[in-house]
Amino acid sequence: MKQELIALLCRKSFQYSDRPIFKLVSGRLSSFYVNCKPTTLSPRGMFLVGHLVYDAIADAGVAGVGGLTFGADPIAIAAAFTSELKGRPIQAFSIRKEKKDHGIAKWIEGELPAGAPVAIIDDVATTGGSTIKAIERAREEGLEVVKAVILVDRQEGGVAAIRKHVDEVAVIVSRDELVTEWKRLNG
Repeated sequence: MKQELIALLCRKSFQYSDRPIFKLVSGRLSSFYVNCKPTTLSPRGMFLVGHLVYDAIADAGVAGVGGLTFGADPIAIAAAFTSELKGRPIQAFSIRKEKKDHGIAKWIEGELPAGAPVAIIDDVATTGGSTIKAIERAREEGLEVVKAVILVDRQEGGVAAIRKHVDEVAVIVSRDELVTEWKRLNG
């Protein structure tokens, strides 16, 4: 499944150039660009991501899986759906970028009691900032973050930064794996 996901990411979500031409959020230029949404929102991508992320969290004893909206949402939903298929249901949840200012003000949508062990997920890690923000907000809401799972690690220090906030971090696909496959597919 992992190799199929790498190939799908290369077709739908990954772009590469020998020279830095892709402008990142930080403003700097990079030789590659990753936008996981075309993959995570596709039926086959959901299937692959759901199974691979579920496998990464199945033995962590988590009650929930989620992260910052919107990047983590399709991954959390796919993993939760897979967990039900496997007979070991894990609740999906979503962490808002802005705190809800009406009704019951809260960061998280999803039915998880305070103290529930959870896995935080993210589609891409560069610096780790969005994953760390999700970890902090989950803890603010009383959840116990026991693991983080990154779909694509850009290998730019993000995973090391995340490890300062949670001991267990799993990476599904690395930048090097994507570059290798992209070069194989594109000669």
